[in-house]
Amino acid sequence: MILEIFLAVIFGIIAGTITGLLPGIHINLIATLIFVNSSLFLGSTSPIVLASFIIAMSIAHTFIDFIPSIFLGAPEEDTALSVLPGHRMLLKGKGFEAVKLTTIGCFFGLLVSLILALFFIKTAPIFYPYLEKAMVFILIALSLLLIITEKRKFTALLIFIISGFLGYATLNFTLLNQSLYPLFTGLFGTSLLFLSFSQNVKIPKQKIEKTKTNKKEISIALILSVFSSSLVSFFPGLGSAQAATIASLFKKITEKTFLILLGAINIIVLILSFVALYAIKKPRTGVAVFVGKFLPNISLDNLWFLLIIALIVGFIATFLTIFLAKKFTLIISKVKYKWLCLFISLFLILLTPIISGWFGLLILAVSTALGIFCSLMNVKKIFLMGSLLIPVIIFYLL
Repeated sequence: MILEIFLAVIFGIIAGTITGLLPGIHINLIATLIFVNSSLFLGSTSPIVLASFIIAMSIAHTFIDFIPSIFLGAPEEDTALSVLPGHRMLLKGKGFEAVKLTTIGCFFGLLVSLILALFFIKTAPIFYPYLEKAMVFILIALSLLLIITEKRKFTALLIFIISGFLGYATLNFTLLNQSLYPLFTGLFGTSLLFLSFSQNVKIPKQKIEKTKTNKKEISIALILSVFSSSLVSFFPGLGSAQAATIASLFKKITEKTFLILLGAINIIVLILSFVALYAIKKPRTGVAVFVGKFLPNISLDNLWFLLIIALIVGFIATFLTIFLAKKFTLIISKVKYKWLCLFISLFLILLTPIISGWFGLLILAVSTALGIFCSLMNVKKIFLMGSLLIPVIIFYLL
């Protein structure tokens, strides 16, 4: 059994590295393939081994996924908000530092999430029913606060509403598979890539320097991430992107702090989704759903065993991410970024009908246009998160 779990963790890290580096290949896709062929795997191994593989893959992916998001502008749902500050740092020759900041956030977020697990295992069953009833009002209030604090209020409101109904239509479009892929690829990926191509953006020589962070930056990021992640982790349809949106409302923070915040939020939301699987019997992420299928009556011992694996993989993923980021740093300034943007855009477009079906191209085109419009109007990309906030609000109201 020990050898099987060891191999599962190793292969999970390898799988998470591949899904993290390749735009459009998500861990949910790999988890689905494992589940579909579970009868074959369970003939020679046990459910806890498959769950260990999924945990290891998820943690490794969460760390490494920031690399293509920052260096290539090819985000997924959880890393979408890292594109803008990460891209700005890339244009300053600080792409490596941007990835290192998210890695710092992931690492400390992992440590904090294990402490939070102790708290939520006991308290989640008590407070969850009350928080669920108030959630829609909290989301509406936070959305209004987000718009009121923006300088270009009307434009921000317009973009928030349009993206919201685009998200609602996309999520309810039954002909689409993996509907979030074309939506977020367009809003935060191809829109940025097309603008970089048209403006002939050139990437300066990247620096590999010691990252200067202070305890205050890390502390602020962790405090905000704990609050926002705890708020969204126990509700359907909410995740890292919404947590980052909520956190950004409470305090104006620097680019560096925001990247640390995103790293911490991604890990905390992931870990708490497994805690929710045990505490309230409801998985809150795709990978938690599959762990729940393999361990339908997950015990407290099972949960802590998986969390220990997450901690071990987190240590390994920290060094692995820094290593891979250095390789990207050495390569990125040697290529013509304009043509790299075009190549990645075409790659993401070609992936769309494969992952989401042909109707995904329509969603990709509309979301790309909206993302470009948001940039041209000089409105924060965070308002594009209406694409998830409004559908969740409608879900609770109906």
